[in-house]
Amino acid sequence: MDFSRYRDTRRCRSPQRRRRIAPTILATLMSGLALSAMAGNPGYDRPGYGFTPVALGMGDITIEQGLPDWSRDRQDGISISQYSADSLLRIGIGGPLELQLGSSPWNSLRQDGAGSGDRSHGHGDTTLGLKLALPSSNPAFGWGLLGSVEFTDGAKAFRSDRRQYLLGAQFNLQASGSNSLGLYLQDVRSGGADSTTVAASDNYTLGSTLMLYVEAARLHTPDQGSGTVAGAGLAWMITPRVQLDAGFDHRLDGAAPDWQTNLGIAVYFGH
Repeated sequence: MDFSRYRDTRRCRSPQRRRRIAPTILATLMSGLALSAMAGNPGYDRPGYGFTPVALGMGDITIEQGLPDWSRDRQDGISISQYSADSLLRIGIGGPLELQLGSSPWNSLRQDGAGSGDRSHGHGDTTLGLKLALPSSNPAFGWGLLGSVEFTDGAKAFRSDRRQYLLGAQFNLQASGSNSLGLYLQDVRSGGADSTTVAASDNYTLGSTLMLYVEAARLHTPDQGSGTVAGAGLAWMITPRVQLDAGFDHRLDGAAPDWQTNLGIAVYFGH
């Protein structure tokens, strides 16, 4: 996950902040899961929209870290750039359940335009989540649910106005030995209003350690309206326990960030 699942990359634009559309964040595909199976690793939530619909084993630990992720947008003649070092701690708690604790301990926000510039630094809100890997009779199909709450404990420039409650559903289909498809649905509720995300991904493995993906997402927030982004990226398993990732998304239309990029690392520690 991209932990962006929890973070709104346009949070700085409006007092009505919402939680991730990363808000970090496409899914790590099922074929990607196979790449790391030799270490007992079920896969990573980074990169892109969504999450891997498989839970860590009892007592297993994974840490996913942005190095950082970056977004840029423009509104009313003001250019807004934000760097966020999103962190996600995943802990297997038994059976199909996984506990997740996330935050962005370092953020840097820059706003330029209208004859002035503004800089802000600080930590983001804390998020507590629970993943449920759902059963499937088809070995080529996997699905799961993720629920989380975001607390308003971040620095002033980066915290949400109210607690935000996220419910996400991930669906993965292994189309062939080297190709898988993903669909991610998300609703974030805050202050009686809902923000939604619908994201689809097409994922390919090259050899035994490299995965490429393309994704597109339709985003909607009650205060900004709707918009569409699309992008691509890659994930590289440098060892059976360590993954590096890089990718981007670009606005196609409507209310969405002009650019979002991700650069990160994920490490499976086992137990």
